[in-house]
Amino acid sequence: MSAADVPAAGPDGERTQTLVILGAQGDLTARLLLPGLGNLLAASSLTGLFLVGSDRSEESDEEWRAAVAQAFAAGGASGPAVDTVVRDARYVAADATDEHDLRRLLTSRRGRLTLYFALPPAVTVEACRALARTGVPDGTRLVLEKPFGTDTASATALNELLHGIVPEDQVHRVDHFLGMSTVLNILGIRFANRVIEPLLTSEHVEAVDIVFDETLGLEGRAGFYDTTGALRDMLQSHLLQVLALVAMPAPSTLEPVDVRDAKAHVLRATHVWDDRPERFSRRARYTAGTVDGRSLPSYVDEPGIDPARETETLTEVVFAVDTWKWAGVPFRVRSGKAIGSPRQEVAFWFKAPQHVPDGLVGDVPENRLRIGIGPRRLQLDININGPGDPSTVSPVTLDTSFGPGGLLEYGEVLRGVLEDEKPLSVRDDMSVESWRIVEPVLDAWRDGRVPLDDYPAGSAGPTAWEDWGT
Repeated sequence: MSAADVPAAGPDGERTQTLVILGAQGDLTARLLLPGLGNLLAASSLTGLFLVGSDRSEESDEEWRAAVAQAFAAGGASGPAVDTVVRDARYVAADATDEHDLRRLLTSRRGRLTLYFALPPAVTVEACRALARTGVPDGTRLVLEKPFGTDTASATALNELLHGIVPEDQVHRVDHFLGMSTVLNILGIRFANRVIEPLLTSEHVEAVDIVFDETLGLEGRAGFYDTTGALRDMLQSHLLQVLALVAMPAPSTLEPVDVRDAKAHVLRATHVWDDRPERFSRRARYTAGTVDGRSLPSYVDEPGIDPARETETLTEVVFAVDTWKWAGVPFRVRSGKAIGSPRQEVAFWFKAPQHVPDGLVGDVPENRLRIGIGPRRLQLDININGPGDPSTVSPVTLDTSFGPGGLLEYGEVLRGVLEDEKPLSVRDDMSVESWRIVEPVLDAWRDGRVPLDDYPAGSAGPTAWEDWGT
């Protein structure tokens, strides 16, 4: 398609914008991006969007439109805005790392341009290097998927590369894991309840667990996962962002600049507990077993796995957050695959009562506040007087669920991008801090100072793992 094929913008040209998906034929686009976009179009007043798909392989406009329509329909999206985007969608065959192809692709835009890199990380870096040479139109947004670098040095270098193309406020490093509804669930519980937030301090909290254990195994992602592992895939990115939300001071507003400043404050104060990664980090990988009635082979026997890499499928790390509010409280962060009893939540463990009066009998376990980030539930474990003898105390759980969000996770991501809101975006300094936090763990593992344990698929993890004793 040439520039001459693109209809000129109408009187509302200032509102017209172009979304170019680089990697349009990939799994991310078909499975998540397009359904999320259709969901957004059906649920919002977004108009004037021109959708362009681009990849190396040839494809006609009609084939691309059919793929878009199919993805929109699979997500249940319908309506005039959906139909208009499908009808006008275009496809441009291009190598995102080739300067000539990029110049040709950029001429296809109408109004403000957004480039979404649905590409492998190494290809994204090469594409950005090419863009730094070709230049981009004023106002262009760049949207990147994790990982943002592979260590502190590469994350810093990527930031410098991006800043050579557009200003930082036009860069969106997306974290779809923290959908807007999940973010607001955490912030609402913390900051809209006087009976909760004042207790979330080192004076009252014994420990905090941030856990994302799942029953899924590799699910065909061996090529990606075996070079990544649980620490890089989940903990370094998603779960440290959750930690920042859980521990951050109250922002003055929910504007992106205030929320991201508060999160960055926490990440700068975070490090491995006692600065001893060999003591306060663990790693393991699953062996053959059964999960939810499905038989899983041992991780090392999965197709495409190189056992010599010693990739972990389960990791736990204890962090300290050295702020006035949280100093001395261990944050135990964990993520694992093929776990038989999945747990996906933030749990605040409160200290025992200062004194239980004589005459009250029964178990008095620690109070616990649990915010679900998988099943979105709120649970509070407290102790009350049970039936019968009023001097007997028993534990009970108060339980409620959060309402579902109005958009799919990638609908929320794209809404934030296209409307210039960035609460789901990772700022440049946060991407570097996240690598700084976990690098001592990676170094300890690389040096063989932390053993690689194993656990049967379908179990809760290695039986030899005990309480941390922090």
